[in-house]
Amino acid sequence: MPDLDAYSDLCRTFGEPARLRILALLAEQAFTVAELTAITGLTQSRVSTHLARLREAGLAVDRRDGASSYWVLNDAAMPESARRAWELARTSIDDAVLEEDRLRVAQVLRARAGGASWADSVAGQMDRHYSPGRTWEALARATLGFARLGDVLDVASGDGLLAEVLAARARSITCVDLSPRVVHAGARRLHQRGKVRFVQGDMHRLPLADESFDQVALLNALVFTARPELVLDEVCRLLRPGGTLVVATLRQHEHHAPVERYGHLSHGTTPPKLRSALERRGLAVEHCAITSREARPPHFESITAHATKLEAPLEGRR
Repeated sequence: MPDLDAYSDLCRTFGEPARLRILALLAEQAFTVAELTAITGLTQSRVSTHLARLREAGLAVDRRDGASSYWVLNDAAMPESARRAWELARTSIDDAVLEEDRLRVAQVLRARAGGASWADSVAGQMDRHYSPGRTWEALARATLGFARLGDVLDVASGDGLLAEVLAARARSITCVDLSPRVVHAGARRLHQRGKVRFVQGDMHRLPLADESFDQVALLNALVFTARPELVLDEVCRLLRPGGTLVVATLRQHEHHAPVERYGHLSHGTTPPKLRSALERRGLAVEHCAITSREARPPHFESITAHATKLEAPLEGRR
């Protein structure tokens, strides 16, 4: 933890609007001093002075790329006190000046690329840049065309968002949720989708027949149980041999207050624990890892697991 003098210095660092403008730009892209000068309209000497102060605070670093020196946000080694202060500023400030800076970025990038195309100018960083039509939703719905699904079970389905997306690619979809109100809302919303049915039930004791499904989705459900082993037993019971289970859940965390309003009963798990639990139930785990980290504090991380039910339990295989 910083002492009084160090914290006062950090506050002074963030007390200059120009430095906040520069940090907002570096959070999106690496820039040279000349490029930052062109974007912000500040003099080159002032930009250099602000960058030096940001480097001293551990917020920014410069890196060589051939003959050029680029400044970037010091994500890898930023002091924790500086990171918390920057996250607070980044998520709180809404100013037209920042938007004007962003509009000038495209012009600077075109100049850097020497007239190269947009794709060339953001090569290697496309996932960090917007382009009309290139959204995660558009990508997901388009790539769904590769899928051929059988009888799908969505456990703790809510009002059927997954069913709405998958309906055209599945033989049937069964949505199960504990809340009668949610089940009614989902059934009403998707009543024209003949392949989709909603069932009210407890995921610890699902009112469905053994080995009835080719694919089972357990998405963000395990945080709502204090007995995850019972839920995993149930989904394995319902999965046909050779069928696929997809799990998404939070990585173990200590952030109790942010999840309290959502009714979470668990604070997540770890990839090794989840993998072990699936393997003990006769599943071949193809993938189990942290796959995303939320940009906004407290930066929850998500685990994704894909597993296949073996033809016979592991203890029965020789």
